[in-house]
Amino acid sequence: MYIIRKRIVFVCIISFTFSALGQSKIKGKVIDGDNSIPLSNVQVTNLDTKNKTVSNSNGTFETSEAGTYSLKKEGYLEKILELKNDTYHIIQLSINPSELNEVIINSNHIPEKLKKVATSTSIITLKDIELGNDTNIAPILNRTPGVFMQSGALNTNRITIRGIGSRNLFGTAKIRAYYKDIPLTTGSGETTIEDFELHTISRFEIIKGAASSIYGAGLGGTIHLTTKNAFTNQSNISSKLSAGSFGLLKSIINANHGTTTNSFRAVYSNTHSDGYRENNTYDRQTMTINSNHYLSPKNELSFLASYIDLKAFIPSSINQEDYLNNPKTAAFTWKTARGFEDSKRGVFGLSWNHQYNKNIKQITSIFSSFYDAYEPRPFNILKENTLAIGIRSRILGNSKLLGKPFNWTLGGELFRDTYKSKTFENLYRDFPDGTGSVEGNSLSNFKEKRNYYNAFFETIYELSEKTTLTIGLNLNQTSYQLKDRFPITENNPDQSGSFTFKHILSPKFGISYLVTKNINVYSSISHGFSPITLNEALLPDGQINTNLKPETGWNYEIGTRGTIINDRLQFNLALYRLAIKNLLVSRRTAQDEFIGINAGSTEHNGLELALNYQWLQKDILTINSFANYTLNHFKFKKFIDGENDFSGNDLTGVPSDVFNAGVDVESSFGIYGNINFQYVSDMPITDSNDLYSDNYSLTNLKMGYNTFLNKKLNLNIFFGINNIFDKAYASQILINASGFNGNAPRYYYPGNPVNYYTGIHINYTF
Repeated sequence: MYIIRKRIVFVCIISFTFSALGQSKIKGKVIDGDNSIPLSNVQVTNLDTKNKTVSNSNGTFETSEAGTYSLKKEGYLEKILELKNDTYHIIQLSINPSELNEVIINSNHIPEKLKKVATSTSIITLKDIELGNDTNIAPILNRTPGVFMQSGALNTNRITIRGIGSRNLFGTAKIRAYYKDIPLTTGSGETTIEDFELHTISRFEIIKGAASSIYGAGLGGTIHLTTKNAFTNQSNISSKLSAGSFGLLKSIINANHGTTTNSFRAVYSNTHSDGYRENNTYDRQTMTINSNHYLSPKNELSFLASYIDLKAFIPSSINQEDYLNNPKTAAFTWKTARGFEDSKRGVFGLSWNHQYNKNIKQITSIFSSFYDAYEPRPFNILKENTLAIGIRSRILGNSKLLGKPFNWTLGGELFRDTYKSKTFENLYRDFPDGTGSVEGNSLSNFKEKRNYYNAFFETIYELSEKTTLTIGLNLNQTSYQLKDRFPITENNPDQSGSFTFKHILSPKFGISYLVTKNINVYSSISHGFSPITLNEALLPDGQINTNLKPETGWNYEIGTRGTIINDRLQFNLALYRLAIKNLLVSRRTAQDEFIGINAGSTEHNGLELALNYQWLQKDILTINSFANYTLNHFKFKKFIDGENDFSGNDLTGVPSDVFNAGVDVESSFGIYGNINFQYVSDMPITDSNDLYSDNYSLTNLKMGYNTFLNKKLNLNIFFGINNIFDKAYASQILINASGFNGNAPRYYYPGNPVNYYTGIHINYTF
């Protein structure tokens, strides 16, 4: 009997031990596949037992059963995968474009559903990016209400948001951009995003107007680029080759390797185009590396590196007669000098994400970038070099205040770049035709140090289940130091000096209210500013104009977003007024010399509407459409430039109406396609409003076939036509252009006529 009892006890111990082992916890974390934000309230369901669990506020979950699981969350595509014992799982969910308002965004640093955000924020998804040929970013941004990008060439662009930046003659200014946490905006406020390989971008989040209190000096708004994260638990390699009109040839190689807690992605691209116009050849190579390392449940590390090698010839703008009769021609002097841009750029960043406890975490990024360029122009040859370093760190907390959820972030950004520039004579006129630019004597030699810091604080407080209050505050100080390293003579005064702005406080107040589960209304008031560049502050006598004031503005906005008609129609509507004072105007004093003056104020009133409708959502076929409309009523409220009074005139360089519409079709048997239409109204070219560009409309089409040849090999073949109806239009205008030596002003950059592209994309998963 004793032996029997002993055996029974032994069997029970063994059974209990195996039962305990069989019920060992499986732990995981669910994140947004693009921006790595932890996703809460994700339903994790065992498809065999139907047992469910839900991820917490940090995206983590636990279950005791190995097996096949489904993960579901509003705004994201369902994911089905195998969960195994003794493994910490990092699970990435992809956003569902048909439920975009439910997506969690991070552009304000406090993760929040798009539909509850109290500012005008737009998301450009990966699907939006893939509607075109991933060579030109302009058509992508131009489908976003309130955003307008003019593109004179692949390397000649200007982005405006709500009219801000339209007066910048060359390039983009008064708008900030970030590549993850790495600033793409220089210390002087200039931004370039078009050089980055579109194939590496998974999402754009765009804050419009002076509402980005956590980013500082961006009067027009902030563009946040999100890189494609590497996939965990997956390894694949893909190659893409496309060709098109005007000698377009582009190749891309993409490699991804991921384990359960580490992922690595590398993308190489090579783009060549002969261009539509003379002196328009474009060559660019890029290399982008992105890795994520989940060191423990509380520590994550990510690394980003991007390198760009670009050489692009510059056809420049042309006068009206050439624009109408010979749009392929380049500006005579630029063609004779064979002007071009030869540049190398690198961006590097390392981010550490540490979870102190369930309520507090810290994200710290250190970054560096460089830019090295050589640009022969008809009037001189420019050599420039920029080296930037910085750190951005923030603490995020979630707690309770009076029993209500209270989320906040507190942080700062330190940035410093050193800019060196030299100019030389261009002696191309002294040599036979076809020689191109020839470097002569030195004309200038500057070294500029530019510094700023931002300290920011933002809170989101849920007053009730339906009402959310947002308060933000940014403190910024910017300073410049200029050293003139050129020999000082009577005709060349010493231009060395320094310029320090006063501290600028930029507050933001917003409130949003859920009228129903699917419809939200919001209102916000926010402040912004744009810094003065040293080029604008320098006077002809070499002194720095310390009386200049930075442009500042207040943004007043009301809006609504949501879904109706059984969640088939998504809508976003915003009405705003952006009032700018201390309008900064660049007055041309010579062919390549400008000075800045404060000339008055502008008033930007506008409406932005975005609609997306699901016509058909079946397994075999989906049909979706979109329509976006932007109404701009931008005026010089007060604008006096010397003896000219332009008060009451339309703001230069911005269309009053922009309309976009399109249809997107996908089928289960692999055939897909989309057609997009854009209308742009006329634009004032001069401050006097005596000359306007013509309105134009463009229609683009893309079709393709996407199929799996087997379980591991995917094939995608595509074909596209841009500007189907061969419309003649100005893709960019140069406002207030002046004619020199009796020549007519060169206002126009001709757009491309009808053009084609085709390609093949192969992906192999190991």
